[in-house]
Amino acid sequence: MGRKVHPIAYRLGYTKRWLSTWYADRDYTSLLAEDFEIRKIVRKFLDNPPGRRDQRRGGRRRGFGAGVSRIEIERQVSQLRVIIHTARPGIVIGRGGSNREEIQRLLELHTKKRTVVDVQEIGQPELDAFLVARNVAEQLERRVSFRRAMKVTAERSMRAGALGVKVMVSGRLGGREMARTEFELSGTVPLQTLDADIDYGFTEARTAQGRIGVKAWIHRRDTLSDTADMLAGRVGRTGMGGGRRAPRGN
Repeated sequence: MGRKVHPIAYRLGYTKRWLSTWYADRDYTSLLAEDFEIRKIVRKFLDNPPGRRDQRRGGRRRGFGAGVSRIEIERQVSQLRVIIHTARPGIVIGRGGSNREEIQRLLELHTKKRTVVDVQEIGQPELDAFLVARNVAEQLERRVSFRRAMKVTAERSMRAGALGVKVMVSGRLGGREMARTEFELSGTVPLQTLDADIDYGFTEARTAQGRIGVKAWIHRRDTLSDTADMLAGRVGRTGMGGGRRAPRGN
C-alpha cells in the first residue's frame, strides 16, 4: 500500500500557511464547523453570481463560477475576515461592490459577527493547481477528450513558467464501463522535497457517466534555492564550512 501525504499539509509551517488562522480552546469544534459553512456559502453564491444569465435558457447558468481558488479565514475577538483568492475579481466584487456586500451580509447573518470580505486577484491562473484542475474538469463536462484536456492544460502551465506539472484523472474515462486512472506529467514534480513549492488541487467533473476526479500538482519554484546558494557562498567566504578554526584560548 502506498502511503500518500497531502503535499500542502506536508509543508505547513515551512513553506505553506494555514487556510484558517485563529486559536480557540473550548469552541474549537464549533468554529471549525463554521469555517466549512463559510466556505460553502461563499462558493455556492459565487457559482451562480447575480446578473449572470444564460442567454439560451433564460436562467442562471450552472457552474459559471468566479475562478475562486481558495478562501482564507482570519478570526479576531469580534470580527471575522474572509480573504477570497480568485482569478476573476470583477465577478466576485460585482457592479459597485454589490456581490461583495451581499457575501458580507450572508456571512454576518450566519456567524452573527462583523465580517470583512477582501478579494485578492490571482495573477497567473495557469500556476494555481485548483484552477488548473477545475479547467480540466470543465473540459471533461463539455465532453472534450481527457487526454487532450490534460495535455493542453499541462502545456499551458509549463509555458506560464512552471517547473513541472502533473494532472491525474480517475473514473469512467471516455464513457467506459470500467473506471481507470490516467495522468499527464511534464517537467519535474518532487513531492518529497520540502524546498519545492508544490501546489495541489482537487475537484470533480460531473459527467453523464458519473463523477470523474481530477487532481493537479504544480511545481512552481524552489522557494529556498536562492537562500541556500547565498548561504553557501557566505559560508565559503567566511571559512565556516571546513575552513581552519580560530585557536581557542586557554
